Amino acid sequence: MKVEKATFAGGCFWCMVKPFDEQPGIEKVISGYIGGTKENPTYEEVCSGTTGHTEAIQITFNPEVFPYERLLDVYWQQIDPTDANGQFFDRGVSYKPAIYYHDENQRQTALKSKKQLQESGRFQKPIVVEIIPATTFYPAEDYHQHYYKKNALHYNAYNEGSGRASFIRKHWSDIYEK
Repeated sequence: MKVEKATFAGGCFWCMVKPFDEQPGIEKVISGYIGGTKENPTYEEVCSGTTGHTEAIQITFNPEVFPYERLLDVYWQQIDPTDANGQFFDRGVSYKPAIYYHDENQRQTALKSKKQLQESGRFQKPIVVEIIPATTFYPAEDYHQHYYKKNALHYNAYNEGSGRASFIRKHWSDIYEK
């Protein structure tokens, strides 16, 4: 079985795991940090904004079961692609949205997907998500992994309280209400 990696930043990584974790062909989803200058940063260091890292998830997937294009579809439906300065309640560089590509095919596919979203008219503002080369990905501490399962009550409250859930319902109701 052939597997590939995809890496996406979309604000708080707690909220990014569940939508991917539940899809067929997804081998694993890891919360972590990417794009910064410090080796093996801690959560506290990343949140301080001093390392340049972004909270992200890295997905190991079987492209024959769940192609990269479908991963991008799920990604766009989890974020506010018009906000480059964070996501929902979370602000700053460590929460900026980004697609980190692992090869030229992923880069081209992401660019095409971004263009299609912009041209769809679903959002009135420009789509500002960066599409940049993947660098070293550092897994986050164990207590962050699959947070939605370990701390379901807090996860659900945060997902609603941050504004993420209502944003998704507002902008993607045609998909999620089917």
